[in-house]
Amino acid sequence: MFTTRRSSSEHQTSRRRFPYIRTALGLLILWLVAVMLYQTYKPLPAGISYESPEYRVDEVAFLHDLTYPSADGQMEHEQQIFQRMLQIVEEAEQFVVVDMFLFNNYQHKGQHFPPVSVEFTDALVAKKKQHPDMQILFITDEVNTNYNSAPNELLERMKKAGIEVVITNVDPLRDSTPVYSAVWRTFFQWFGQSGDGWIPNLMASDGPDVTMRSYLKLLNVKANHRKVVASEKKAIVSSGNIHDASAYHSNVAFEVTGPVIGDILHSEQAVLDISGGGQVPSYTAPSTNPNQGDLRIRYLTEGKVNDAVLHEINLTEKGDTLWMGMFYIASPKVLDALLDASKREVDIRLVLDPNENAFGQEKIGIPNRPVAAELHDKSDGKIQIRWYNTTKEQYHTKMLYIAKATGDHIVLGGSTNLTPRNMNDYNLENELWVAAPADNEFSRSVADYFERVWNNEDAEFTLNLDEFQEKTTFLKGILYKLQLILGFTTF
Repeated sequence: MFTTRRSSSEHQTSRRRFPYIRTALGLLILWLVAVMLYQTYKPLPAGISYESPEYRVDEVAFLHDLTYPSADGQMEHEQQIFQRMLQIVEEAEQFVVVDMFLFNNYQHKGQHFPPVSVEFTDALVAKKKQHPDMQILFITDEVNTNYNSAPNELLERMKKAGIEVVITNVDPLRDSTPVYSAVWRTFFQWFGQSGDGWIPNLMASDGPDVTMRSYLKLLNVKANHRKVVASEKKAIVSSGNIHDASAYHSNVAFEVTGPVIGDILHSEQAVLDISGGGQVPSYTAPSTNPNQGDLRIRYLTEGKVNDAVLHEINLTEKGDTLWMGMFYIASPKVLDALLDASKREVDIRLVLDPNENAFGQEKIGIPNRPVAAELHDKSDGKIQIRWYNTTKEQYHTKMLYIAKATGDHIVLGGSTNLTPRNMNDYNLENELWVAAPADNEFSRSVADYFERVWNNEDAEFTLNLDEFQEKTTFLKGILYKLQLILGFTTF
């Protein structure tokens, strides 16, 4: 029987090598921690997290899309937003600027949705042909190129027609999943994402296959989440995307005119600056008296939305009614502010999406179901909550409405979910703040919207809280808290 013993020289070599390995690992960990800290707290790019001056205007139009079951069980679709976006393109004489998070016609097999992305592409291309010298600028997120795995045929059509297409570079933004992003920035970002995809597309089965490097970038979970269509005449700030698989979602939007369009363009210039350059169209505001008009408006992006939401909730008093329609709510600061408002006897009524589906994929109700349970329990039921009665679509609305007992009513709406990812300068977001007298047409239309869906006035729009509160809600609450702590979330 033979035994093998390492020579003393081999043993000494191994012992000498170990300190080098330990030192290398220590340096790597220090590097990753440094990357995490810097990318979490680094200065924001210029123009990001923007708040416009306050303007007075005569009118803001409230638009909505609603999907709901009729009395005979058929699905009804009230849709106003997309047609108004098309009209803005049609009526433009000087320029069109679009910033849209989701813009593609990918679907799961067997699904059939209105071809809104194709229709909008057709409208832009036709406009460019009619007015070759008009600047048309289309900004979007790289999710629409499957994180650079495959070209988007609609965006390619626009480019061929002479339309400026900009894919947003979100890397200069802060990292919302720093543990993962530090590894990605260190080891994987240098290899790009383009190439022949071989992994099935999870967003849509008829979409192009995706490279592994694209999925690795996706896991950073950062986006240009804005939704705006603007010309020199009007602009629409929306919660809805121009996206086939999102066409039946319930959404809200606000149509504005006047100098705030200049602020919208200013905020879009910041996106161009981090994405390779280019210039937004020049814009001269109409010569109107800025102190005239019954309504006051401001345009907000990124973290300024967070500031405004918290400020308005914290100002509520007994006698006020706070309405909210929200796809995702998970911001601890917002939840605390709502609970404090309930202690001040503010009447709080939330309409939430049950988070049960997303583009054909079944979801488990996070974050809204555990959040709803928490708000209900901690407020002793004072915070009233109803679920929107979704089927295969989403209640994709993001809107806060405060009906003040005295003074102007306050409305905030746009792209921003009330979550850390959306409110803490990680995503690109946009929102409109409006203050309007109680008897103004705008205030009445928003109030009528909420009263209609809350009271199920002509259809079963909303369901009782207990419809989606089950025994597993407690476990989902634990998972939701862990996701918030670790940052591994899509909300």
